[in-house]
Amino acid sequence: MRFTTLIFDLDGTLLDTLADLHASVAYGLRTHGLAERSVAEVRAFLGNGIHNLIERSVPEGTDTPILEAVFSDFRAHYLLHSLDTTQPYPGILELLERLRAAGVRMGIVSNKLDQAVQELNQRFFAHFMQVAVGESPGVRRKPHPDAVLEAMRRLNATPSETLYVGDSEVDYATAQAAGIACALVLWGFRDAPELRELGADFYASAPADLRAAIAD
Repeated sequence: MRFTTLIFDLDGTLLDTLADLHASVAYGLRTHGLAERSVAEVRAFLGNGIHNLIERSVPEGTDTPILEAVFSDFRAHYLLHSLDTTQPYPGILELLERLRAAGVRMGIVSNKLDQAVQELNQRFFAHFMQVAVGESPGVRRKPHPDAVLEAMRRLNATPSETLYVGDSEVDYATAQAAGIACALVLWGFRDAPELRELGADFYASAPADLRAAIAD
């Protein structure tokens, strides 16, 4: 087996969270009389943490107090509604079950709020993941490698045996910074041509493709 440890991004990789995120962005903007964003726009804004998501979603030139108020309302709404429609992508649970049976160590590292990461992990992946790390004060978010390196430490994993799995340029940069291999999935929040230009170690059009990458 080429890799004995897999660390996954969450949104756009394991879970289709787009509808719930879009609904919460819309709520935050609407509450403050701002124009709402389309699903496609929110999809493009994801990947650099939720504060960055709101910075991109509000109109250019929005005053800081209004931006922070939108962020606060978005955050409160999302923590209440993060499970409304969110589900694992087709084939993900089957993949994780096979990896667990093969003895692969697994974890999650996400730029999502840590509280939401823990709730979603507990709801969908508690039987598979040995560690889950989200955004929290004092921990630099991806593409800084800090959280990935901490997850590797807790999983007792070396760089050569670890594969980071994500769906964006941020995930690719994170793997590069951590000195580990990267697999990019093509079903998430970025378009395939954009991802292929990055030159990741592996690409997956379906979850089963990740098993093939690990077995090579």
